[in-house]
Amino acid sequence: MNKPPLDPSDSNSRSRLDRIVADTRRKADQRSLGYREQALKMYPWICGRCMREFTRANLQELTVHHRNHDHDYNPADGSNWELLCVYCHDNEHSRQLDARSGSDGGRSENAVATGNPFADLKAQMARKKI
Repeated sequence: MNKPPLDPSDSNSRSRLDRIVADTRRKADQRSLGYREQALKMYPWICGRCMREFTRANLQELTVHHRNHDHDYNPADGSNWELLCVYCHDNEHSRQLDARSGSDGGRSENAVATGNPFADLKAQMARKKI
């Protein structure tokens, strides 16, 4: 159902306009209470890892990372927050998951190869000669 256009001279339109403005302001106030908005006001719009700078045009790509990984711990001083771009944020959580599972993606310095690719080479070469 389409609503008729607002006419400031009409009392019903003014009442509806007042409700729209009040609702918009209330929603903006609720958003400003969120930790993301608080962090964006508190910190410069720069990724804490790759140092990429952000503007209003690409601000949606800047996220708030919880340093202790507890999204319910949001101190007013922002000490548990860090601004990261979406790429660095994904990387941080991947590293956290790897640490929890004990996997290091095959990057361990103590990794030892257990197979020998040349174990049967002499026998294979002898068969080829025949």
